[in-house]
Amino acid sequence: MSEEIIYSASWLINPNAPPVAGGALLVRNGIIVATGPLSMLRRSHSVPVFDFPGCALLPGFINAHTHLELTHFPSWKLRSPVNYSPRRFTDWIIQLIKISRGLTAAEYPPSICEGVRMCLESGTTAIGDVVTNPAMAENYRHSPLAGRLYFELLGQDPGFFKSKLAAALSAAQHSGTNSIFNGLSPHSPYTIGQEYLPVIRDVSVSNALPLSIHLSESRSEAHFLFNETGDLASEFYPFVGWERFLGHPARCSSTELLDRCGLLTPTTLAVHCVHVSVADAHIIKSRGVHVALCPRSNELLDVGRAPVALFKKFDIPLALGTDSLASNNSLSLWDELHFALEIFPDDLTEQDVLCMVTTGAAAALGISAVCGSLEPGKRADFQLIGQYGGDDGNVLQRVMREGILQEVFVAGKQYAPQRRQQPD
Repeated sequence: MSEEIIYSASWLINPNAPPVAGGALLVRNGIIVATGPLSMLRRSHSVPVFDFPGCALLPGFINAHTHLELTHFPSWKLRSPVNYSPRRFTDWIIQLIKISRGLTAAEYPPSICEGVRMCLESGTTAIGDVVTNPAMAENYRHSPLAGRLYFELLGQDPGFFKSKLAAALSAAQHSGTNSIFNGLSPHSPYTIGQEYLPVIRDVSVSNALPLSIHLSESRSEAHFLFNETGDLASEFYPFVGWERFLGHPARCSSTELLDRCGLLTPTTLAVHCVHVSVADAHIIKSRGVHVALCPRSNELLDVGRAPVALFKKFDIPLALGTDSLASNNSLSLWDELHFALEIFPDDLTEQDVLCMVTTGAAAALGISAVCGSLEPGKRADFQLIGQYGGDDGNVLQRVMREGILQEVFVAGKQYAPQRRQQPD
């Protein structure tokens, strides 16, 4: 038996559309079946109405790039004997690996569950999550979140890489749901043997698995790819035992390398893209690649700021991600978009950042049919935002800059926070 409910508010705000005063959603079994002014929906549907005066109704946000398995990292580093004091990007990677080596598999599920809770409580209803251990995919199956899981690939040793690829493909073929899809995450151009990149291209195409790749996050990566100089070669590679794989510099940028190997396509999500050139931007645009920015993570790791003005000039589709709590202070996209507006005041508008966390992120993850906007046929994932002022002028700007999250609905049901998952 179908259940129909109307949800209404003072404003209905959708990306790329004018705000609708007195807007409402007609929801049937968790799916939006109609939108419009409340007065219009009431005339054609005699169903219960839940009205939220003084609030704006927005789509649930989509975090285009995160690692929920690292949600408990702040507590892990406190209890770890590792002296956690990274000064450079490479220091951070090494310290992250050291701390991770001291963990057990049992510590990751509670960390993922806590990350899911943090996302939902901050208005995020879909994610693009990188999964290091494919066995952890089970922890997302019964989650209210939608999105895509990207199973991580890395390695220089043939045996290790092949085992990672086999495990990732097995999980990708068996762990999907109606709202959680799968993909692959080649970690970065400096953590995967160049000879494996065409292999990843082939399995991505043959299995219809989109890609998410950390791209040009630091200057260290740029130096390493071009001539194998810098601290990635002198410190990171020896730390992980990869010295024997040095000696074959790509002599090009990360973007050029991935393009040569066919990994840059419209189903590829390039993450960070802090150190890209005009030539790189040409490639990214021509290949239809989406870019996920993580400005707070970039700031915390002191790797620089992405060239947003360049991306806007080339009309490269953008999304926003928080990265993980190993390199950020929260999983809130509200925090992320406020920071983005602050540091890119001449390049990003309120409309821009709203698109980046809704339709832009949905397109980047390939889930636009499921979520990203409040339209018929999509999941009824939405937020109620209040305390943004009472007049009718500049509603979108005031909601995005001043609004306070009041409630979150996932598939038409009000989200009830669960007990927090505490690390052991």
